[in-house]
Amino acid sequence: MSRTEDAGRSAERTAERVTVSYPEDLSKWGRFQVEKPAFRAFLRKTKGHVEEGTTWDEFVGVGCCGDSLDVPLRVESVEGGDEMGERTEIVYEVRDTCEIEGGWEVQNAGGRR
Repeated sequence: MSRTEDAGRSAERTAERVTVSYPEDLSKWGRFQVEKPAFRAFLRKTKGHVEEGTTWDEFVGVGCCGDSLDVPLRVESVEGGDEMGERTEIVYEVRDTCEIEGGWEVQNAGGRR
């Protein structure tokens, strides 16, 4: 297979849009972290194959007091191909609470909203 054919096949497999949800009880700080352009770029570079219903537990940072936040992100829908790519649009929606723990205790009322 030529490089041009390989590039064309790769483009066919690249998802145009991936909708990812986070739990309603994710703190404001946590939402800020996952919605950053840099975090979206991280997902595009590290996820590869994407499939509806998949859950990723993603580390989003350590606060100044040492609290870490791991966020369960769930793939709600995939449009286009089944591979994450640099041009894949990532959009977020909010789902039901999941009693998420963690966050920056001092800055954010115990990691909650």
